[in-house]
Amino acid sequence: MQKIHKSHLQKRYQCLTEAITNQGNPTPLSKIYTELYITEGGGGEVNDEHEVRQIERASWREAAQGRPINCSDIFKPLSGQDKPIRTVLTKGVAGIGKTVSVQKFILDWAEDKANQDVHFIFPLPFRELNLMKEKKLSLVELIQHFFSGIDNQAIFTNSRVMFIFDGLDECRLPLDFDSTPRCCDVTEPASVDVLLTNLIKGNLLPSALLWITTRPAAANQIPPEYVDQVTEIRGFSDPQKDEYFRKKISDEKLSSRTITHLKSSRSLYIMCHIPVFSSITATVVERTSEKLEMPRTLTQMYTHFLIIQTSIKNEKYTERKERDKEMIFKLGKLAFQQLEKGHLIFYEADVSECGIDVTEASVYSGVCTQIFREEAGLYEGKVFSFVHLSIQEFLAALYVFLCFSYRERNMSDQQQTFQLSALFRAATLHDLHKTAVDLALQSKNGHLDLFLRFLLGLSLESNQNLLRHLLPQTRSQSQSSEQTARFAKQKIRDQDTSDRKINLFYCLNELNHHAVVEVIDRISGTLYVDMLLPGEWKTKRFEFKISEEQLDEFDLHKYIKTPEKDLTELLTPDEVLQKLVPVVTSSNSAKLGSCNLTEKSCSYLASALTSHSSSLTQLNLSYNRLLGDSGVELLCSALSHQNCKLKELQLYNCGLTEESCSYLASALTSHSSSLTLLTLSYNRQLGDSGLDLGGNNLSASDVEQLSALVKDPHYKLEYLSCYY
Repeated sequence: MQKIHKSHLQKRYQCLTEAITNQGNPTPLSKIYTELYITEGGGGEVNDEHEVRQIERASWREAAQGRPINCSDIFKPLSGQDKPIRTVLTKGVAGIGKTVSVQKFILDWAEDKANQDVHFIFPLPFRELNLMKEKKLSLVELIQHFFSGIDNQAIFTNSRVMFIFDGLDECRLPLDFDSTPRCCDVTEPASVDVLLTNLIKGNLLPSALLWITTRPAAANQIPPEYVDQVTEIRGFSDPQKDEYFRKKISDEKLSSRTITHLKSSRSLYIMCHIPVFSSITATVVERTSEKLEMPRTLTQMYTHFLIIQTSIKNEKYTERKERDKEMIFKLGKLAFQQLEKGHLIFYEADVSECGIDVTEASVYSGVCTQIFREEAGLYEGKVFSFVHLSIQEFLAALYVFLCFSYRERNMSDQQQTFQLSALFRAATLHDLHKTAVDLALQSKNGHLDLFLRFLLGLSLESNQNLLRHLLPQTRSQSQSSEQTARFAKQKIRDQDTSDRKINLFYCLNELNHHAVVEVIDRISGTLYVDMLLPGEWKTKRFEFKISEEQLDEFDLHKYIKTPEKDLTELLTPDEVLQKLVPVVTSSNSAKLGSCNLTEKSCSYLASALTSHSSSLTQLNLSYNRLLGDSGVELLCSALSHQNCKLKELQLYNCGLTEESCSYLASALTSHSSSLTLLTLSYNRQLGDSGLDLGGNNLSASDVEQLSALVKDPHYKLEYLSCYY
């Protein structure tokens, strides 16, 4: 039975149907799969920030938090854990790769490559379980309904089984962990929500393994006492982005050109953390003529994508070409309504409400199969979704813009139904933009931020020319764009938080206006951000050079609160540094001297130094007497890492001992070490030795050991200062 079940799952999961790029044709998962960045995910707390905002944050904190975890190892206890893991909750924003990770996990098991201590795996996506909301059946019957080959109920008691519940955020079942009736018998009939809650609580099959995936905003639906481990999928790291495009785009010259182009645009490169967006990008660049400039903004990218998908549809169904405008309008209406409700998946009733015939929509393979994906479950029903939340937001913005452009449409029903009704009462394009900006700024979780970027971007004449088959002939609206740019700049001055400033900056990019840098600081070209990282503590100020995205020098003193400056609850210097590790990672030089740091900070710095995105070449830790030998050992381990770029290290008056010296010597003799200058003093040279111990407890033999490395041509160390 197990062999048959594995064969069934292997056939089902061995190919990835990349609707975006292959028009529904399956691609072997092994050919396209790129390992994702998965880490410990902290607690199961809810995060209702807009998911693009979370991705932006993740691009900075990648080096600061969490240990990497292989997808196949998520049920293995981490170092220091002695409790077996029964339930894993995996968080990740829409399109980040949760479902594909599930697919890879199942395929590896079915092909006898991993987790062979598990006898049966039963994947039960929530979007399919939703369709059985009214059913009442036992757990055995539920499994047999989805997997007809499982005809022996003894496997539930005699075998090690795993249930995978993908997409908790899509769950429409009433999961009530407080008052749900108790169910302990796998043959006892109950509603699907009762079966699920009892499985998760451990009343049903307490020895079974459970893997639940969810978007962060829905993570708290499972009480933390029922979750043994939380992991987080952070999508592609920067090297994984490059790897993906080199795999995906067969033309080596084009793939290199694409990578270089994306790195020149911060907003696009950040979005490439999301595998689905990377797929969208690959589709656009492969079908864009070499003579045309690659898209530089999100609106340009998604506009090109919509045109490509429409043309694919027209190649297959030429007789339906005249229906494009009407269908895209209806899809936009659906996108707008579901965005307002906060829904990422919908059912036939939702689709029909927008005047979309399901059968007709399925014919639009270029539009509906790609942008509007239909997933037929194993049960008798259909589930619909846009490929990614950002596509839904783009179509919603396009719908609002079309409604504004075609004034003959009666929008009174929209004004009565939606909270965003003010958008449809705008008399001018500038009024529409002002209303949208104000609505986005009022949103607590930023759920209109990307919608706003798209809406403003669609007002550009260049983007309208691309969509001329959808829009009426209109006069140039450059004056409105100028007015909107001035309005956005004023709003930037008025904002207290960096999140609002940064999104408005991206909005100005969509309008082809980059003068926001001048608005903030005309002379230095610097964007000042008052709060970059999540958490209750607010930093004094960060400075970003917009052209380089890097800091020349980071000084921790600027961010440490003192009683004289702030009477509120203080954080320790170690805690301050922990929050700022992503900024340290992106700096060329870090001044951390005289900050009362302890060995805890050494672990944070080691994380920064070993990050693949680390830019740190100079580090000053002088006058931190509390580092200790164990802290120095952590630093020295990082110095030997292949990603470490550190060239200059200052450790004056850090209380180093003979043991610390041996750690340093070991690190410096590593072939991976790039350190050329080691300072244990203020660089005071006394006599011929040029050695100044500078408050470190080293002996003559310790100094001789380090000095020998300077003279040895096999090592990179060129200068040593340590008075003895």
